Amino acid sequence: MRKARQSGIERLESYLVKLIQEKGDDKDQPAGVNALLVVLHAFSFLFALAVSVRYFLYGIGLIRRFPLGIQVISIGNVTAGGTGKTPVTEIFARTLAAEGRKVAILSRGYRRKEAPLWQRLFTQVVEPPLVVSDGKHVLLDSETGGDEPYMLASNLPGVAVVVDRNRVKAGRYAIKRLGCDTIILDDGFQYQRLKHSIEVVLVDATNPFGNGKMLPRGILREPARNLARADIIFLTKCNGDVSAVREEVRRFNKKAEIVECRHAPKTLRDVWSREEFPLSWLEGKTVCTLSGIASPKGFENSLRHLGAKVVWCERYADHHRYAPSEILYALNRTSDMGSDALVTTEKDAVRFPRFETVPVRCLCLRIAIEIISGAESFASIINRICFRRG
Repeated sequence: MRKARQSGIERLESYLVKLIQEKGDDKDQPAGVNALLVVLHAFSFLFALAVSVRYFLYGIGLIRRFPLGIQVISIGNVTAGGTGKTPVTEIFARTLAAEGRKVAILSRGYRRKEAPLWQRLFTQVVEPPLVVSDGKHVLLDSETGGDEPYMLASNLPGVAVVVDRNRVKAGRYAIKRLGCDTIILDDGFQYQRLKHSIEVVLVDATNPFGNGKMLPRGILREPARNLARADIIFLTKCNGDVSAVREEVRRFNKKAEIVECRHAPKTLRDVWSREEFPLSWLEGKTVCTLSGIASPKGFENSLRHLGAKVVWCERYADHHRYAPSEILYALNRTSDMGSDALVTTEKDAVRFPRFETVPVRCLCLRIAIEIISGAESFASIINRICFRRG
């Protein structure tokens, strides 16, 4: 079976990400690509100007921030993708729920299935937010609710997950209809319309600020100096000495608590049967990988560190919506190579269509945040949210 081809937009997106993700990735490019980078630099200047004007208008009160009257914990970053917001959101939600808080996670539901743009712009009907989970039952699938919201809802019983572009409306709904007293705003650092109680900002220790340029010439969504707004900074993917990254972060924020953590593999799970396997299963196995995430290298390397021999990697753009033919191609390629399994990420697995029979085992790797340093800072923030002394 032939591989289904990615759309032109996805191919362009993947190519641009490779050019702008890290310092030096744009070196020794053809003249045509260099010309494209000049154009991107011009758009980057306009984007930076728009961001500055927007924050200025919020700062002087010409654009209003709406309070909800309860604790709102924003979890976000200054870069585009790849810092690991979902596992950090999960650890906050799980800990707060265990402390007796009635938690709702608000998400935009990036790249979920929506009505066409023209219909959203011209319809007069105000739709209620989508409730992916009411805290008791998962009510929507990943296509309708979005990949991360569905994954969070599946992993967090007792926590509500609500999706809407307008997260002020979603927050009010969670309070009034679901009885929530604590809001976690997923990817909320740039969402200034809703007033935040605590700013949690994630920085990827392996690539803190990319090439230092703003989108679309770099990966910065706003200047790195805006880290000054953070109350607590999570350095993610800390698999070695991160003292240099800490120093760089401290240049922008002298007072925020810093927590060092890593994305620790926890278990393997069959994508369709849900059977679980210990991580030791990978030792000595030959595997192929399939992923559509912002930073696939970390996922692939984690399998190597667990003792697997990775012989083939198939990568798609972040949040890629898989066609059945693409999954079958990867499964058949894995089988033809004599590999033991096709391994994917938990976020990808929620986008897989279901098959009754497959030629080779297909597993997803479940990841969780493991705090290496700064556990007391995390506990202090939890105490603050719960209105209690440490």
